[in-house]
Amino acid sequence: MSKTQSGTAKSSRSLGDILQEFSHHRRVMKEELQKVIVGQDEVIEQLFAAIFTRGHCLLEGVPGLAKTLMVSTLAKILDVEFRRIQFTPDLMPSDITGTNVLEESEGGRREFRFVEGPIFTNILLADEINRTPPKTQAALLQAMQEREVSVGQTTYQLPAPFFTIATQNPIEQEGTYPLPEAQLDRFMFNIKVGYPSRAEEEQILAQTTRNEHVEVRKVLSGKAILNLQKLVGSVAVSEYIIQYAASLARATRPRDESAPEVVKELVDWGAGPRAGQFLIHGGKALAAMDGRFSVALEDVQKIAIPVLRHRISTNFQAQAEGLTNDDVIERLLKEVPTPEIQKFS
Repeated sequence: MSKTQSGTAKSSRSLGDILQEFSHHRRVMKEELQKVIVGQDEVIEQLFAAIFTRGHCLLEGVPGLAKTLMVSTLAKILDVEFRRIQFTPDLMPSDITGTNVLEESEGGRREFRFVEGPIFTNILLADEINRTPPKTQAALLQAMQEREVSVGQTTYQLPAPFFTIATQNPIEQEGTYPLPEAQLDRFMFNIKVGYPSRAEEEQILAQTTRNEHVEVRKVLSGKAILNLQKLVGSVAVSEYIIQYAASLARATRPRDESAPEVVKELVDWGAGPRAGQFLIHGGKALAAMDGRFSVALEDVQKIAIPVLRHRISTNFQAQAEGLTNDDVIERLLKEVPTPEIQKFS
């Protein structure tokens, strides 16, 4: 074996070891989280995928399903700074981003000093985000997209890593405001938190009614998360996978020639290019967490619903037939053909 071949093999083994170590960290994180949270395996996996790809998550479910507890426990497992904002109808944008205050120095000189808001953290829990009007919801837009905040004429960088994990009650409940489409599009995943099974609910009741305090240990530091994000970004994606992700995103648009009849009949508008990006990023995260070198078709299909469900708008006909966004996406996954793999003779 030549020196070049030996170096390549060594590098390949090294990358494999790193991926296996990453997969181990993910398993330990899940074990620690499940000391407090019962069930919700898919929700946990999608939260991890978002964190390792610099994505933001929107958790949606009725009150009492431990959405806030899940995020706060996740923050304890990760050795990073965590802050929570309880969104209310009277919350102002400056309550999130911070504001300039006028101070007088010892010499009698007055000057403005910026006081940071709770958004200057690593993990921001925006609790019940749809309880506040759109003006305050929009205060998060720049932070989520650019990882920075502008106050007055000055722009401040947010610490790295930075994630927004928002919780949302169903829109049908009284006193809620639907999130603007531009802000919804910034969330990588819209994660539905459902009711537990009977066995899980009995386990929840048994655990939470004992006078015991469960301690979780820290698994990853902020620097380790940044390194793992780089690792996930280096996971290989074939042209075949890219073509499929593009086909899936384009198929949600009713005016696109590739859209199936179900979309043309039931959808008003579909997903933009950011959806395809998140399909690829999510696929990379699932592959890396599983210790694999490249993204598989199943990875993209697995995260298609949480990526696309908040990026399409069904029309009145779909609502009249009792079809949800998830139903439409499931039909898309069956109807959108997978690209043919080019064969070399």
